[in-house]
Amino acid sequence: MRLGRMTLGLYNSYDPKKIREAHRRALARAGPVAMAFDCNLVTFGFPYDRDMRTPAEIVEWISETTSIGNGGQYLIELAQAGRFQAFDMPKKGFPPQFGKVIITTSKPDPKKSITPKQLADMVSGGGSVLLLIGLGPHGLPKKVFGVGEYHLDITGKGMSLETCTAMGIIPAVLSTMNHKL
Repeated sequence: MRLGRMTLGLYNSYDPKKIREAHRRALARAGPVAMAFDCNLVTFGFPYDRDMRTPAEIVEWISETTSIGNGGQYLIELAQAGRFQAFDMPKKGFPPQFGKVIITTSKPDPKKSITPKQLADMVSGGGSVLLLIGLGPHGLPKKVFGVGEYHLDITGKGMSLETCTAMGIIPAVLSTMNHKL
């Protein structure tokens, strides 16, 4: 069986001009999750300072400001392995190398809805997916919903989850289904 690749995509729905504590914390928390469940990690539209534009510079800054994820070590390991990247806000769609764009939401469009089992089967069959997670009080902006090929409600119940909770649960559920733990 050839497993595909899951990529956690953190989409900035907070301040587009200034890096905030919420950006830093989400990124620090995402590193260990990505390592634990063999995901790549990307950010979209994070307003990093000019002196931290490369993945190595970003993870160095995070590692100096957190105790999460073994002091940022997991994030550093992701970057060293080429599994962490940072992109500006996409203007013409998301980079195709990450696979199918999956909108994570508690309110999926019924025409685009995919179950966790269907998504896990897609990845276990070799498909790669970008699991797009919105950071901010309202999650992903509505304009992004149309870009996603599929919409995933990880709870299957329409329950809204806090961002970092969802960020951990989504890859854990999909990974568990793939590995039949």
